[in-house]
Amino acid sequence: MKHKYIIISIVSLILLILQSCGDSFLSKNPQGSISQEALENLTGIELLVTDAYASLAARTDNYEPYQASPFNWTFGGIYGGDANKGSDPGDQSVVNEIERYNILSTNIYLSSKWGWAYNAVKRVNIALQTIAKVEGIDDATLTSRLGELKFLRALFYFEAVRVFGSYIPWVDETNTENDPKVHNDIDIYPNILDDINEAIENLPNTQSEVGRANVWAAYALKAKILMHKGDLAAAKPILKEILENGVTSNGLHYALEEDLNANFNALTENGKESIFAVQYAAKLDMGNAAFCLNYPHNSGPGGCCGFYQPSFELVNSFQVDANGLPYLNGEYRTKPTVSRRGGNNEAVGVNDNTIPVDPRLDFAVGRYGIPYKDWGYPADDWVRNPVNGGIFMPKKHVFSKAEKEAGMTTFFDGWAPGSAMNMEYLSVRDMILLYAECLANDGELVAAMEQVNKIRTRASLDVNIIKLGNGAPAANYKIATYPSSHAAFSNKDLCIKAIRMERKLELAMESERWFDLVRWGGDYMASELKAYIDYEKQYISKFAGASYLPASKTMFPIPDDQILIMGNDENGKPYLVQQEPWK
Repeated sequence: MKHKYIIISIVSLILLILQSCGDSFLSKNPQGSISQEALENLTGIELLVTDAYASLAARTDNYEPYQASPFNWTFGGIYGGDANKGSDPGDQSVVNEIERYNILSTNIYLSSKWGWAYNAVKRVNIALQTIAKVEGIDDATLTSRLGELKFLRALFYFEAVRVFGSYIPWVDETNTENDPKVHNDIDIYPNILDDINEAIENLPNTQSEVGRANVWAAYALKAKILMHKGDLAAAKPILKEILENGVTSNGLHYALEEDLNANFNALTENGKESIFAVQYAAKLDMGNAAFCLNYPHNSGPGGCCGFYQPSFELVNSFQVDANGLPYLNGEYRTKPTVSRRGGNNEAVGVNDNTIPVDPRLDFAVGRYGIPYKDWGYPADDWVRNPVNGGIFMPKKHVFSKAEKEAGMTTFFDGWAPGSAMNMEYLSVRDMILLYAECLANDGELVAAMEQVNKIRTRASLDVNIIKLGNGAPAANYKIATYPSSHAAFSNKDLCIKAIRMERKLELAMESERWFDLVRWGGDYMASELKAYIDYEKQYISKFAGASYLPASKTMFPIPDDQILIMGNDENGKPYLVQQEPWK
């Protein structure tokens, strides 16, 4: 049975001292009567550490969880081309800027992400400041809690860096100002790596509660940070060690689950593929609130709100050739679409089942005519506005009927759906493909393709083939591993293309896509997104108004309101300076 301590809200008295971490870059004045000294004991420390974990659930009084969380469905998913906003044009209209690459520095989603990250950091800093004043904590508990806090702070800053770049303010526990004034004139990667290295030094191999980070989660986060930084040489041995010797917080040796659904189901979570996951619960409005807008509409599971609809480009990238292998040079963009919008007397979406597709398509994407988990076939009203959002639905994070019947679902603020389903922030599947990148980078092409084939072998298992009621496959599924005679085993460029495509397919709709494109270089990112826009506008007319993102914009702009709030130093120099590509 999984422990839910991470996402349970701390009592209101504890939260009162944390009001200093408000939406103005940590500058809201403290409220309430409780003093921080009241928490300077073992019970207080445990509450403060738990509260730091609670930031992962993205449920605060200051920001809507769908605007800011570690699960970047707007910044990583929509901006990366996995999906468009969906819903109606006027609903959450600020996301229209994001999906068409016309974002402004005044966008509320940017301000919310910035505020969420620094609020979360503030919670960690308060815990660290308090723990330094407490005596009598046993060594094992003390070192673990310090490691957990440094792990969390590294994660929160990494999330900010992934979105805003590495030139952002660093505020740690040594800064006790309620309204800290810090310039964004240094690269904070070294600070983040110092934190994660301290976490590695202090964290145990396993934990008594599965939701707590262990040393292997810290290693995995370090590897992910290094990969985003572009230091593949440093990440490679860490990834190798993780995959060979790593264990979960509850002692399971890392490995791929046989059933893909095991990673996206509240009844089967915290398994061997989960390195670090947010432990959501169907209580206190904490049930996976980050995705609360992103369920099929009306009569569909959740009933709200029709956002985060997979793109035509993503769907068609699952097309395969006669050998069951993906098209590595964008050939699918010149072929007929596997699903089209229906006409009169047809469903909203109609599939062409003569076209062979990777079976992971219908695991990641909801399509008409294909069973949607255990809910049966999608109804026409599950898509809110086909003209604006297309004909596909998100699927991975949506709860099953069995989960609902087991009492694992909830509603955020009484209106938006959620569930107790964990979301994996660090996973074995991600580590395997990152390690494949490192191997390919060093010219170890055979070993790299062996990692890719591990992922493809799992995807081909019968348990991952969606079936109709009569037991027949629901579509023309075809998938194979790369044979050793394939050119990817001997050609480095082709090997890298194969790995990059595998990440697109395996991690589809997991909000990683734009961050991957950025890692692979601004020119590559700009080229892929141009191809995405040019393809998508054939099917959804609003993309005719999209802009091509230039290669220099590998980060989002710093929010205008934060620049104004921070103001200038005594010499008239702004504390926050906008990123050069966004000036």
